[in-house]
Amino acid sequence: MSVQSSKRRLLFAAALLLVVPQACVRVRLAAPASLPPVQAIQPPTTPPQEESLALPTHKVNTSTPVPMEIPLTRASFPDVTITAVKGNLFVRRGPDMAYNPIGVLYQDTTTDAIARDVLSGWVQIHVPKTGGTGWVSVRSNYSRLEGDLHGLPVYTPTDWPVAAYLRNCSHHEMYIQPGEIRLPSSLEFPENEIWLYPGRYTVYDLDVPDEPEVMTVDVREGSDIEILFDGLGEHRKCP
Repeated sequence: MSVQSSKRRLLFAAALLLVVPQACVRVRLAAPASLPPVQAIQPPTTPPQEESLALPTHKVNTSTPVPMEIPLTRASFPDVTITAVKGNLFVRRGPDMAYNPIGVLYQDTTTDAIARDVLSGWVQIHVPKTGGTGWVSVRSNYSRLEGDLHGLPVYTPTDWPVAAYLRNCSHHEMYIQPGEIRLPSSLEFPENEIWLYPGRYTVYDLDVPDEPEVMTVDVREGSDIEILFDGLGEHRKCP
């Protein structure tokens, strides 16, 4: 072998030693062919809630239980009676003069009291011969109470009375009985309108001699009554 051939082999071997390590480095840095492309990788999904943690659904009644009404008996309240004296007593649907009359406790009639209002000015009674109940005043001159009033159960109303009104449309001053109420003419608006308790009233004309009777009215809760004529028969309308 010639000297020139030996030099060529040495140069070839040295070149081969330089190329092999570089090829190994390239292999290590290259991405493995088994990985999927970027667009094929799906983001992880949120795991659904475990149904085993959900409580079974039941319809629960959360309303406040309504206690059963316990009927009052003679043993559950003291023996209290009320009697109508000197005349008849109106029995009203609530413990106030502003409630409608629903009956009458006639003179010398006695009945049981079964409840009282907060101020102890009214008592609830059994209305004789009707089977119903109503309220009478114990502060009236026409009532006589016997027994311990404060031993009765206390009643607080929730159904309030509806106001009733009487309006004078005439140009004369009127006089209302009972109550001795002077009602100005419509020329003195708004003083020509008053609020009245339910009941029967008589209207008189103060501007005419002898104060003639103009009308009699039955006032009920929610009434709105107008006086359209004066004592001379002149007709007016309220503005």
